[in-house]
Amino acid sequence: MYAALASQKNHMAVYLISIYMNEQTSREFEAEYRATGKRYDVGRSCVRFKKVDDLPLELIAKAIAMYDAKTYVNMEKARTAKDNS
Repeated sequence: MYAALASQKNHMAVYLISIYMNEQTSREFEAEYRATGKRYDVGRSCVRFKKVDDLPLELIAKAIAMYDAKTYVNMEKARTAKDNS
């Protein structure tokens, strides 16, 4: 999974696996998100929100466009291999 959208009982969530591929990316995403002034409600791989206006859509788009498919697949394979060793 690269990105996904889910409607949970009490919130909606966009899952952005790419922002958790490395610690630097995660820190940069958090800093940029907080700079928008919007409520930062992020879990391990999800950004929770009540309505679309609660999201910094340009930052979400940037996170989704961060890696092309081939790069993402290679990174995921490397991560999975590391987790299994």
